[in-house]
Amino acid sequence: MRFVLASASPARLTVLRNAGVEPVVRVSGVDEDAVAASLDNPEPAGLVTALAVAKAEAVAADERDAVVVGCDSMLLTPDGRVQGKPGTVEVARERWGGMAGSTGTLLTGHAVLRIVGGRIVDRAADHQATVVRFGKPTEDELEAYLASGEPLGVAGAFTLDGRGGWFVDGIDGDPSSVIGISLPLTRGLLSRIGVRVSDIW
Repeated sequence: MRFVLASASPARLTVLRNAGVEPVVRVSGVDEDAVAASLDNPEPAGLVTALAVAKAEAVAADERDAVVVGCDSMLLTPDGRVQGKPGTVEVARERWGGMAGSTGTLLTGHAVLRIVGGRIVDRAADHQATVVRFGKPTEDELEAYLASGEPLGVAGAFTLDGRGGWFVDGIDGDPSSVIGISLPLTRGLLSRIGVRVSDIW
C-alpha cells in the first residue's frame, strides 16, 4: 500500500522509518497562516488538526491509490498561547526565556486520508497532547543551541530527539508525538479508515 507523508519534517520521516514504514514524502506547500485565518476562533487542538487536514488534502489531490497522513504541531503555553516555528533567533530566544523551567503542552494534529481511484473514500483526524517539562539551559548553552539553527524551524523552538533533548527534563505522554508524529494515534486513525499498521510495513 502506498503510504504518503505530507510533510518535509526529517524527524517525522525518521520516526516512521524506525517503525518499519518507508513513506513517500510529498510536501504540501499549504499556507498555514491562510488556513488559520479561515477558521472561526478555533481552539488550539482544533487549529493543529485543521492544519493537518489541509496538508493531507493538498497532497491527496495528486494521488490515485494511497493513504496520506498529514501532521501539524504547536506548543501550548500555560497562559494559553500557541507557538509554531519561531523562524528567527530572536523569537526563539524570547520563547525559551518564557518556557525554561516551566511546562508546555505539545499539540500534534493528525489526519489520514484513504484515496481510491483518485477519490478520497475515507478520512479520520484527531490530535495528541503531551506535557513537556523544560529544563533551564545556561545562557551559554542557550546561545549555542540558538546558533545551531535547530530550534528555528520546529514547533515550540525545541526538539526531543536532537540538541533540544538536553533541555527537556521529562514528558508526560507519547514521545513520538513530541518528535512530530504519534505512532499510537496514527495507528488508531488508520484503523478507523480500515487500514492495519501491518498493511504499510
